[in-house]
Formats: sequence, C-alpha cells, structure tokens
Amino acid sequence: MNKFLSFAALTAGLTLSVAASAQEQATTATSNGSYRPIPNSDIMFRKTIWRAVDLREKQNKPMFSEGKEISRVILDAVKRGELQAYRNDSLTTTLSSTEVVSNMSYAEANAGLSDEEKAAGFSDSDLGGSDDGWGAPASKKGKGKAAAKAPVAPPSYEYRPKDIYQMEIKEDMIFDKKRSRMYHDIKCIGLLVPSTLASNTSGIEKPIGYFKYSDLVRVFRANPDKAIWFNPQNDAQHKNLADAFELWLFNSYIVKVSNPNDARLDEVYGGQQQGILASQQAASDLIEYEYNLWSF
Repeated sequence: MNKFLSFAALTAGLTLSVAASAQEQATTATSNGSYRPIPNSDIMFRKTIWRAVDLREKQNKPMFSEGKEISRVILDAVKRGELQAYRNDSLTTTLSSTEVVSNMSYAEANAGLSDEEKAAGFSDSDLGGSDDGWGAPASKKGKGKAAAKAPVAPPSYEYRPKDIYQMEIKEDMIFDKKRSRMYHDIKCIGLLVPSTLASNTSGIEKPIGYFKYSDLVRVFRANPDKAIWFNPQNDAQHKNLADAFELWLFNSYIVKVSNPNDARLDEVYGGQQQGILASQQAASDLIEYEYNLWSF
C-alpha cells in the first residue's frame, strides 16, 4: 500500500513538473516572440543576430509577388486588428494601428513656385495669402476685401506595399546540445521604409513596426490564400510564408551581432563597405564555429 501511494505521489509530482515546464516555455514564447522556444537547459551556445532582407533580390521575390507582398499581408493584418505591432525589436512597447499607418505614410513636399512664376513677379508669400494680391496686407474681415488664407498642411499618402521592400530579422542562433544541431530561432521581423525612396526625405531607414515571429506565423497560417511564397517553377507548389521562413527560403545578410555597445557592423568597422565585408566574415565565423563543434 505504501509503495502504491509513493508511486502515485511520484507520478503526480512528475505531472505537475511537466505542466509547470510547459507553462514556463509557453510564457517565454509569448514574451520574446519565438515560435518554437528551446529550453535554456538545452542551449549550449547562443548568439543574437540581426539580418537585413531586401525583398527586391531575386531569391526573395517569391515572398514579394504582385498583390501578395509580405509587407501587404502584414500591414493589412495590423489594420484588421489581427496583428500587434511594436515600436522596436525589444517587443516591449506596442503601437496602435493608427501609429503604424502614420509610420508608413509620408507628406507631399510643398512644390513652391516654379521658375517661370518667380520670373513673372510672384513670391512665396503669395502662396500663403499674406496680401490681397495687390501688395496690400490681406484683411481677415470686411466686405470686398480678400480674406487671409490659413496655411494648409501638405497631403499625406501611404507608401505602397511595393515601396516597403526592406525587412529586418532578429534571431538567436542556438546550438541545441540535446539534438546536436544549430537552430535559427527567429524572434521578430521588422518592416522598414527604405532610405533610397525619393519620398523618404530623411535619407535613413525608418521603422514602421516590429512584429513577434510567433504572431506572424499565426497570421500567415490563418490567411493561406494571401500569405503565399510564390514558386516560380511550379504553380502547384506554392508555399505558405510560415513554411518559407522555416525552410529559410530567402536571402539575407548580417548587419549586427550582439556586442556590448549594441553597435551595427558598419558602425564598428567604420563604413558601409567595411560593414559588408564584416557581414560576410561574421557568417563564415558562425559556420566555422558549428563545424568545430562537430569536429572536436
């Protein structure tokens, strides 16, 4: 009888332990965006890496096909309220759908007067209605007098999905000692306004929003008719975007590796050209590290 009670108590204890472990793992996945989190006890090596993805590249075109761009899928989900956006890759500060739309919009620059109009004697003050057109100050009140015009803000437009071709991926490269293999554990994906767009007058990449990878997988699976990785070789073998990320069917380059100063490679090595060379070296170093784990 005592042995039976002891066995029952042990079984109950193991059940509670497994439930607690599962709950802890689920909580970790929810907080950091990982879709398949690896328990800390199984991690032998981990390095956080940031990758840039240019969707215009030939290898990335399948997830940027006409009408089914990944940027369109993500932003439409945000507008429908299906996807939560975050301010940065720390995934701590949320953004509302209105803020996301604002981040993906631009104001049309004021064209001002043409050279012909300036040669004809018009000035920039004429645009604001600062006078009555005859050189006298415009009156705000009174009949027969031109009313002063209030300055009009330039119209705002949203970038097209085709314009948003720059993505950033934050991932952990993890060597799982239990399974003896290296994993790409994606944490989040960010959409950026490219610095090369003529309408982006700032000249720098501007983040639209960052999204947990676990949330993106859920959205991709829930919209199989839109979240498509287009197979140019076989129309019967299009894949879901979630599968494309799992199978690593895209090209990227490393822009940052975790470091004490949280600096990007081009900042560490003093220029974009040096940053590209450092990116290639970082990728080679990680491959060599994994090879050495197998060799010794």
